[in-house]
Amino acid sequence: MEKLTTGLQALVAASVFFVWTVRYSNIVEEFKHYGLPGWLRDLVGILKLTFALLLLLGIERKFFAVAGGIGIALLMVCAFITHLRVKNPVFKMLPCLTLLLLSLLIAAINYRLLNG
Repeated sequence: MEKLTTGLQALVAASVFFVWTVRYSNIVEEFKHYGLPGWLRDLVGILKLTFALLLLLGIERKFFAVAGGIGIALLMVCAFITHLRVKNPVFKMLPCLTLLLLSLLIAAINYRLLNG
């Protein structure tokens, strides 16, 4: 179970880092399209990158993985609500739903590893 969660943590962290660095111009356009302010985009970016870093730190210290997983999961719930609000098609919701499920799985497995 520990190898599974390590792989998932690396995968989720890498995807967050990729989207919020390499594909940042897409993020800017999405937030504009949804009518969300730039300060919110920046705050979400800081939080996502911080939680992704916690996932990586959590490979060695499980508490950080739990915190990072819960943090990303909460942000993905907000993203899902935003997609519903703007009436996006289901295929546009799949990335946030996938990250939501993976983040919850990461948090649950690491919580169990922490508490026996």
